[in-house]
Amino acid sequence: MTTSASKLNSNDTRERILATGEQLILGKGFSALGLSEILSAAAVPKGSFYHYFASKEAFGVALIERYFQEYHQQLRTVFSDQRHTPANRLLQYFEFWLSSTQHSQCHKLCLAVKLAAEVSDLSQTMRLALAQGMQTVIELIAAVLDEAKQQGELRSDQDVQHLATTLYGQWVGASLLTKVYLQTAPLEAAWIQTQQLLQAESSQ
Repeated sequence: MTTSASKLNSNDTRERILATGEQLILGKGFSALGLSEILSAAAVPKGSFYHYFASKEAFGVALIERYFQEYHQQLRTVFSDQRHTPANRLLQYFEFWLSSTQHSQCHKLCLAVKLAAEVSDLSQTMRLALAQGMQTVIELIAAVLDEAKQQGELRSDQDVQHLATTLYGQWVGASLLTKVYLQTAPLEAAWIQTQQLLQAESSQ
């Protein structure tokens, strides 16, 4: 086998472990998930796991980084769509957050919330990975809000960083309540509040 082929196979194995682990964690959480379950579901030996990850915690960090890398790219695609105004791009993003949860297709939206609620007090390295990933989301939202301000959709004195943190925090909190209540009412309330907030800012 050539070096390039070996590297490709290695990347495939690592990705399979991460993808399998993500699905298992979405179902039962990180702490309750045993290493043997990951190995069995991914069909890899124990030695292969430790070849890629020094520990279960290191695996968790890699999983978070993988999730946010994909998520950030998706956000950049949505937020750079010049066919829509900046405010409408944001509304589309949050509307998708709501609709995907309503249709139980929230894997890419729910993983960060699930892990944040579970591991922040258990693993400093995983908490920091989550914090960095979430902060980037806030910065991406703030950039669109700044564009909206430049185009007159927001007040000229609006603190876009503060507003971005408020919006994202509201939706993360609503997602957590949705998991607790097993209904999407908290996210529906967040959606109404987001529309009112953006419309109110643009009219002042």
